[in-house]
Amino acid sequence: MTDARYFTTTKKGEIFELKSELNSEKKEKKREAVKKVIASMTVGKDVSALFPDVVNCMQTDNLELKKLVYLYLMNYAKSQPDMAIMAVNTFVKVVANAVAALTEINETSRSGNPLMEMNAQTINKLLTALNECTEWGQVFILDSLSNYNPKDEREAQSICERITPRLAHANAAVVLSAVKVLMRFMELMPSDSEFVTNITKKLSPPLVTLLSSEPEVGVTRDREGGEGMGGKS
Repeated sequence: MTDARYFTTTKKGEIFELKSELNSEKKEKKREAVKKVIASMTVGKDVSALFPDVVNCMQTDNLELKKLVYLYLMNYAKSQPDMAIMAVNTFVKVVANAVAALTEINETSRSGNPLMEMNAQTINKLLTALNECTEWGQVFILDSLSNYNPKDEREAQSICERITPRLAHANAAVVLSAVKVLMRFMELMPSDSEFVTNITKKLSPPLVTLLSSEPEVGVTRDREGGEGMGGKS
């Protein structure tokens, strides 16, 4: 990343050229294009217009390229958190996992300062991304949601309703993370409410299943912290 050729003066049409290179079929050309974007970003140039093109480069097995994309995402998550997840509606499958990665980075940030502000708008976009994430992504998003404080009971119920389908997920780690969120939000509601009663009934079957397959749950949790998980349900 210290190569001077990546820091050349911006030319007219450079954004267009970078966009073309970022969408190249050649992996090497795509990787070099992302390096140019990172270099431009490093010296203060606005390359936010390339957000969807850079994020799309995450669909690769190349670890270096993925790291470069994460650098780009981290930069815009700090200065423009909304931009980091704005493409969810049009690039859902790719960005959903990028959001999950940002959520993980957000939780493990050594600075102690969150990279993304957890507000109602962000939560809504995370919930939208949840439906298209890999299992790994779903776990990190759900764990992040469990730390959110809904503004009122109505918002808590709305989030619970959108998370409840995760209870039927085939992966135990996803189910456990969903249970964690539901239990957390149920504490914010009257225990004798009809909504809490219904959620409790829905929690029973998956909890019984998890308890009856405890060894597998342990293995799943180990994998969650290690190699990651496979595709979406």
